[in-house]
Amino acid sequence: MKVVIAGGGSVGRFTAQQLVESGHEVTIIESDRAVVREYGQSSSTTGVKWHQGDACDVTMLAAAGVTLADVVASVTGDDEDNLVVSLLAKQEFGVPRVVARVNNPNNYWMFNDMWGVDVSVSTPHLITSLVQEAVTVGAFVRLMQLKGGKAELVEVTLAETSPAKDKALSELQFPRSATVVAIVRDERVLVPDKATVLRVGDEVMALISEDAEAAVQKILVG
Repeated sequence: MKVVIAGGGSVGRFTAQQLVESGHEVTIIESDRAVVREYGQSSSTTGVKWHQGDACDVTMLAAAGVTLADVVASVTGDDEDNLVVSLLAKQEFGVPRVVARVNNPNNYWMFNDMWGVDVSVSTPHLITSLVQEAVTVGAFVRLMQLKGGKAELVEVTLAETSPAKDKALSELQFPRSATVVAIVRDERVLVPDKATVLRVGDEVMALISEDAEAAVQKILVG
């Protein structure tokens, strides 16, 4: 898989190295010449290609190989830049998947498909969700938004009062736009099928569209 990352800061470098170690071809675009000079030959980013320039420039994106990219991840420290890169990647180059970092939580609402963003990652929102997930049984927790909020990954730890307890997934009438993708039980991850019976304490993760949220919440929480 070919990946282009806009932003050569700590987030971009770490992401790039992890992807390279997994066998992917990664290019980083970084505007700071000093950063490119320092890390371009560093062992910490071995196998990563570097381009020095402004990722908001269409010419630079083309030179970095965005035309052939499967994924563009814009992870700079500037939300405006991340939005511009996302929009260019999607509209000018038709990149199949665009991931963008949200630095200021107040800007989260803008990171949607109107700006070419398929997946937005907001660290404050993610931390809040994980804290809720860890301490709240029976609550409907949104872990991640996809497709600019049109789809989301949600999680519910089943409580004693859940209408879904001791029932097989085939018995629960989930809407067509909702799918249970994983169940964590006794620290083990289960890949569910229709015969899987839900138990109290199960962490049920589902991928849903925005219009299915109320129905899924009613099934799992009550």
